[in-house]
Amino acid sequence: MKPRWVFGAGRDLHRAISTHLFCLVPNHGGSTFLRACLARCHATWNLPFDGPWMRGYVGPAWRALPGFPRPGRVWAAEPRWVKRLSDPAEHDWPNTRRAWYFQAHAQHPDASVFIEKSVRDLTQTHMLARHFPNARFLFSVRNPYAVCEGICRRFRQSLPQLAHPDAWGGRRLEEVAALHTVNLLRMQLRNQEDFGHRGVFFTYEAMCAEPRQVARRIQSLVPEIDDLELRRRVPVKDYDETLSDMNARHIAGLDATQLDAINRVFAAAQDLIEGYGYELLEAAPEGA
Repeated sequence: MKPRWVFGAGRDLHRAISTHLFCLVPNHGGSTFLRACLARCHATWNLPFDGPWMRGYVGPAWRALPGFPRPGRVWAAEPRWVKRLSDPAEHDWPNTRRAWYFQAHAQHPDASVFIEKSVRDLTQTHMLARHFPNARFLFSVRNPYAVCEGICRRFRQSLPQLAHPDAWGGRRLEEVAALHTVNLLRMQLRNQEDFGHRGVFFTYEAMCAEPRQVARRIQSLVPEIDDLELRRRVPVKDYDETLSDMNARHIAGLDATQLDAINRVFAAAQDLIEGYGYELLEAAPEGA
């Protein structure tokens, strides 16, 4: 049975909300599933989409990022885009916060925890901590090869013309996706260093293998969230399945040429990748 929602419009959420919980997760890292599970908790106020896609968000629009046809999935590959997204002068957080509150929904009128997730949040952690009272953070990463495969697959499905190197200044799409992924891993490391005392870290793989333990860690950070269930069936994007680790399935979609292109970037960040517990992969010999 679908939950019956209450809505932020007409309610004084500035008084009702005591904690803001931001999900800092690279794209294709399981954040949409996580948000869907959090939205089913009685203590949470939630948005139907990522915060930057909500009406009234005051910050850089993708179309305002210079010199690229569609940076939405790979913006971290370019320092100028990162600089634009992380510039406080480009944002009006008080107005954004009001817009988010107006469009939020909850299962219970006494909910007190506001949830927001966006890949952009990885660049904006300091601003979020400054402008949202009692800000808390969920830091998560996923096997970078699976992330790259997801990015490239989505581009080929929705914008196949951008799979051609001409669209990326002569670089392969896989290289751009790998650079984006590595830069997000670096951002996540800095975020943990700066705000680890306000957050918890877990991997996509741990969330899949030990969902109850991860749920308990989230509750230890935000005690009001005492009914989080991660081992559940939630429709997310193209999937409607119980939580499971899809890394092997997705990484198997990378051929030798794609792996070589990704590894040209990953080799320079081997220490970073291994620091998260992941390994560089070699392409299987042809015919293997």
